[in-house]
Amino acid sequence: MFALMVASLLAVAAPDAAELMINQAVAIATSLAQDRLDDVATHAAAIDLEATSLGKPAAKISSAAKELIKAGKIADVRTAFGKMSEALVAYLDAQKRAPGPGLRVAVCPMVNKPWIQKDGPIRNPYYGSEMLGCGSFKK
Repeated sequence: MFALMVASLLAVAAPDAAELMINQAVAIATSLAQDRLDDVATHAAAIDLEATSLGKPAAKISSAAKELIKAGKIADVRTAFGKMSEALVAYLDAQKRAPGPGLRVAVCPMVNKPWIQKDGPIRNPYYGSEMLGCGSFKK
């Protein structure tokens, strides 16, 4: 009985594929907002893995994550990140799901692309230090 209770608690506490993708996307956005490429390919690979596990509804996320993995220059990474973020936000919208507690969807008006970030001041991943505060939160 105790083992069943523990297993049930772990199942409830374990993050699902969407939550894992969101966490990885936030990590990428944070790096890009700082004009850095820290672990971007690793995070993108994790997003691809989770998106693949979700099948056809997340196929655009997977495709964009693969593009993100291959990108080398920061400009190319930002472009691929935009495609991946757009696909991830569209997936969440289709699932009628919010990003999660303490997270919000923001939009860059210059590239017209969304991203997910932690609550607080805007930290634009598309322009980094060049235009860090550019953007607004959705809703």
